Amino acid sequence: MTDDQATPAEVIEVLERTGMHGEAVQVKCRILRDNNKGRIITRNVMGPVREGDILMLIDTSREAKDISAR
Repeated sequence: MTDDQATPAEVIEVLERTGMHGEAVQVKCRILRDNNKGRIITRNVMGPVREGDILMLIDTSREAKDISAR
């Protein structure tokens, strides 16, 4: 995959951990380029992440569901 196939998005808020063992982090990120520029979406991210990081997203149309308590 090349950089021109991915869309950069800046992490603006780290929400909470998710997954069976807390291995993923749910974040809100702002799309920085393409036709969705400025749109804020929620995504699940694996690995260490903090506010201000840049994610390279392959698909900007998918959005993670909100985490609900059981």
